[in-house]
Amino acid sequence: MQHDIVVGVDGSPAGLAAAHWAAQEAQRRGTGLQVVHVWHRHACPAPYIPLDGNEHDWAGHLLDEAVRSVRAAHPALRVTPRLVCEATVAALLAAATDAGLLVLGSLGLGPVGGFVTGSVSQCVVGRSACPVVLVRAGRSAADEHLPAADGVAPEEIPQTPYREIVLGLRTDRLCDELIEFAFDAARRRGTGLKVIHAFRTPARPAPGPSVPLAAVAPEGPAPDPRPYAQAMADEERTVTAALRPWQEKYPTVPVTETVTEDRAAVALVRAAHDAGLLVVGRRITGHRLGAHAGAVTHAVLHHAGCPVAVVPHD
Repeated sequence: MQHDIVVGVDGSPAGLAAAHWAAQEAQRRGTGLQVVHVWHRHACPAPYIPLDGNEHDWAGHLLDEAVRSVRAAHPALRVTPRLVCEATVAALLAAATDAGLLVLGSLGLGPVGGFVTGSVSQCVVGRSACPVVLVRAGRSAADEHLPAADGVAPEEIPQTPYREIVLGLRTDRLCDELIEFAFDAARRRGTGLKVIHAFRTPARPAPGPSVPLAAVAPEGPAPDPRPYAQAMADEERTVTAALRPWQEKYPTVPVTETVTEDRAAVALVRAAHDAGLLVVGRRITGHRLGAHAGAVTHAVLHHAGCPVAVVPHD
């Protein structure tokens, strides 16, 4: 049985974009959508709260607005509102316990200090037991599709082909959950899957970054001692072998394999430029205090323009 999708909203444009993205995904999966708003009690109510109201009423108002917007766009979808007064990270992690997917807005700040501040969203991504998708403000359903031809009416956009799904793959940490998530996302959209594997060798320096990722610490194995040509051929064979059983399981998904000598974050951000969704992994460490998303995942969450799915795995 498919579990509901959970989305966190906080009154920000990013939260509303996340809610509509989550609604689309719930319809694709045939599940319901739980819309969660987390609020806090303060000694002094914020100045934007009406004089005849209180923080609880204002939080309920923000949740109702998001739910109305989603229901108006998706009238057949089962939508469940949830208003929670608790610490933000704990509330979102608890809401995602039985969820099939948790969706959050990215890089926004709501009027009540919501979850989409960087530190909180990073904590949730680093500790969630289910996959987490971050969606930027301004994203719409049309952005999941390839550009429509001139003269196409807005209601015809859903019939326009979907943009490709991009999967970041590490051959030293192959993960079934990660690969299956990407293949399933492509199958549900009837689109292709672009698999990106980046590696480094000392024989040739990796190309310089084309996006501002200088502050990102390197992650992954040390430079490969093999000559470049041999390393490239070996990595290509490894990627092909890793994907073969999944291509047999998902025969309708066209797959493009790209093996490149580059920094993983740079290669993924570049590939995600025209993508509908970027899928990356997060290794589960088993230590709550040490939970983190990893340097590459951290980089793509800040620099990728499309929604990013972070899939936890062993």
